[in-house]
Amino acid sequence: MTYLIIIAILLVAMLGYFKLADRLNIIDKPNQRSSHTEVTIRGGGVVFPLAAIAYALFFHGVSWYTIGGLVLISAVSFADDVSSLSSRVRLLVQLISVALILYGMGAFGAWPAWLIAVSVVLIIGVINAYNFMDGINGITGLYSLVAFLCLWYINTYVHTFTDSAFIICPILACLVFLYFNFRTKARCFAGDVGSVSLGCWLALLIISLIWESGEIKYVLVLAVYGCDTVLTIIHRLLLKQNIFEAHRLHFYQILANDQRVPHLIVSAGYAMLQLAIDVMLLNTHWDFITTLLVACLPLAGIYVAMKNKLMTKSVAV
Repeated sequence: MTYLIIIAILLVAMLGYFKLADRLNIIDKPNQRSSHTEVTIRGGGVVFPLAAIAYALFFHGVSWYTIGGLVLISAVSFADDVSSLSSRVRLLVQLISVALILYGMGAFGAWPAWLIAVSVVLIIGVINAYNFMDGINGITGLYSLVAFLCLWYINTYVHTFTDSAFIICPILACLVFLYFNFRTKARCFAGDVGSVSLGCWLALLIISLIWESGEIKYVLVLAVYGCDTVLTIIHRLLLKQNIFEAHRLHFYQILANDQRVPHLIVSAGYAMLQLAIDVMLLNTHWDFITTLLVACLPLAGIYVAMKNKLMTKSVAV
């Protein structure tokens, strides 16, 4: 019953946000870097920090510091959606938020300093990767849904590492968001508030799982996004481009923009690839290096072998 109430709250909140966004002109206008052609409401990802707040109101298994860090990093991202903020301001708030999250997880005083440093880098890295990968209808919500479901399964049947409701709440938020976003003509986009909050939520869950289980292989719950992000950064460096500027060189963007593959098919493809890796992850007992190679080498091979062939001549190398 509690989960039904949360779903109802999130649905009502989304509909209310649409009215507010229309009034305040919080919209995404197409440009040469966009993968869409129509003006669409931006910031629909507010449903994710709202899910974190709903969790804090109905459940008590996770520290308020962790919830506060999630909400804070979402708030600065929403502010950036409404009116662009300085990159220094965003980074400062992100670091403060990550510190709150790690404090809430009991990292300070319990984890070695090197692990805290690696965790900070990993969370910031996942946040930025998620932001880069949020470019077509359905991809962020569907991919995240698969990731959260995998983590819920692990938490329930393999190794308990957090309160189950802390994974179920973002699953519910993904379903609500996908109702409005997984469409040929999306009602809204996630915006930075959505991609950043999702990336942060998943990163902290994965770090907690790795710490509790001692298994580094669980970082591969984000293998598909990770491969696309890392390989695209390498590609852009080879092209001598500024990797911090907006672009259309991710593999999913080539499929959607150059090859005109429907957004929903590309999004479903990414989610299904990650699901296949998750199934492999849960049904094998290989060491981390073997699991990494089996999961990522085929993805890298597809990327390297096909990307230039799929790109238009104007941008291919």
